[in-house]
Amino acid sequence: MIRVTHALSIDENEIHWEAVRASGPGGQNVNKVSTAVQLRFDVLHSANLPDEVRQRLLCIAHRRINSRGELVIDARRHRSQTRNRDDALDRLVQLIRLAAVRPKTRRKTKPPLAAKQRRLDAKRHRGQLKRTRGPMFRDGD
Repeated sequence: MIRVTHALSIDENEIHWEAVRASGPGGQNVNKVSTAVQLRFDVLHSANLPDEVRQRLLCIAHRRINSRGELVIDARRHRSQTRNRDDALDRLVQLIRLAAVRPKTRRKTKPPLAAKQRRLDAKRHRGQLKRTRGPMFRDGD
């Protein structure tokens, strides 16, 4: 079991790994060794995710989720496969931890009367300042 939070853990059998060849610089090592790692985690059918965490995870990582409901994380930052595996797993745990935090509900508030009065006074003062600019005598434009 992979511990995500104190109350949430994920079974290691729910994570599917695939080693693929990395792209980019690296010379012969890139051409012959599959160091990049692709992690797949089935968000829709995971038995260990509570429904509210699942919904938030689907919203947070919607671009990384394929049509089958799998979260796909590509890790190819490092030269070794083990470090890429650790990196992909860390990124998965961070995403789930982020989804596990329940957002605060917003309470509607009103500005106090004193703040409204200050705002109106400032507008009145600004309008008075603008009226004093320009020609001294104005006709009824």
